[in-house]
Amino acid sequence: MSTAPATLHEDLELIDPAGGSERCPTDQLGTVPLAEERAFAAWQQDIPREYLHLPAEELDRRIRRARAALGERLVILGHHYQRDEVIRYADFTGDSFKLSQHAAAQERAEYVVFCGVHFMAESADILTRPDVRVILPNMSAGCSMADMADPDDVLAAWDEIAEVVGDGVRVLPITYMNSAASLKAFTGRHGGMVCTSSNAAKAFAWALEQADKILFFPDQHLGRNTAYALGIGLEEMVVWDWRRPLGGLTPAQVQAARVILWQGHCSTHLRFSVEQIVRARAEHPGVRIIVHPECRWEVVQAADDYGSTEKIAKVISEAPAGSVWGVGTEINLVNRLAKQNPDKTVFCLDPVVCPCSTMYRIHPAYVAWVLEELVEGRVVNEVRVDDETRRWALVALERMLALP
Repeated sequence: MSTAPATLHEDLELIDPAGGSERCPTDQLGTVPLAEERAFAAWQQDIPREYLHLPAEELDRRIRRARAALGERLVILGHHYQRDEVIRYADFTGDSFKLSQHAAAQERAEYVVFCGVHFMAESADILTRPDVRVILPNMSAGCSMADMADPDDVLAAWDEIAEVVGDGVRVLPITYMNSAASLKAFTGRHGGMVCTSSNAAKAFAWALEQADKILFFPDQHLGRNTAYALGIGLEEMVVWDWRRPLGGLTPAQVQAARVILWQGHCSTHLRFSVEQIVRARAEHPGVRIIVHPECRWEVVQAADDYGSTEKIAKVISEAPAGSVWGVGTEINLVNRLAKQNPDKTVFCLDPVVCPCSTMYRIHPAYVAWVLEELVEGRVVNEVRVDDETRRWALVALERMLALP
């Protein structure tokens, strides 16, 4: 019988920095003037000062005016984890996979403003026409998980693995969408593909049909949950610690593994625990639990269902009236689902309000700034991928989009 993988000390430090789970880097959901945001000192600072103290009503007026002036030249994409005060302006909403499809389908837009994080804007630039300008409202909106897979570390790991397994063993890389464009290019160049939480199972099945092993980065938990659901035992997976020689593994461990998981994770989804699920079942008899596959393996096993944000939204929207749902994903989406499904009870498993701190950096003030600059004919915060990286990253992304 498979047993749960050991929880890494690094994970505990991220979710429990002070010996308890009641701390959060961003503990409010309502939008205040930019200058009053508690974390603003860590955000992009070159926004003009006139935007720092604008109230929500004035920002809304200015955003709507700029959108009207730009008309069909502009498309705004909004990820599910964006705050309500930003998502209301999106022409299209979705998870990273759905938004990548929308980006690829744009035929008339001159500008795509991506209300998400940096790797999503990079993917949009790769998938859109070369003349489309892709803009990220706040250039400090990154992704801590993506940052855990440094391209140099991945290249070093690839070489070490190749040396250990030898020429007769084929390894295919699969990178989660939550990764730098350079790693998507690396994946495309070496025969692999990109995946999202929506299609990770299809990507893994595709890879295992033609290769002996998968190197998956950067989220170990999505990789573990996906491989396990395909019938790969936990004992057939290893975690590659990029800070140690040969990933902290022995040659025999690398040779025996079918899936090599990068030691990366989403700090937001690591907040969810089996204990929260037990508590929810005790307090809400008959509750259904659905969580995101970036959660730990034992959390996914304790839930009734799991899936991407698109699947979570679909399952809850199609559930019968009167049903009760405990959800393990980012709080902005959970709150939105609760509002959109007033005939059901929808609540977040984590009692501490903790939105994704990097998604939260897309404040309406930044949206107003980049849109008003476009009205004046100036492009700020453009995300541009160089031609060579774009070429090979597109190969990996198109393999993903071609999955049935």
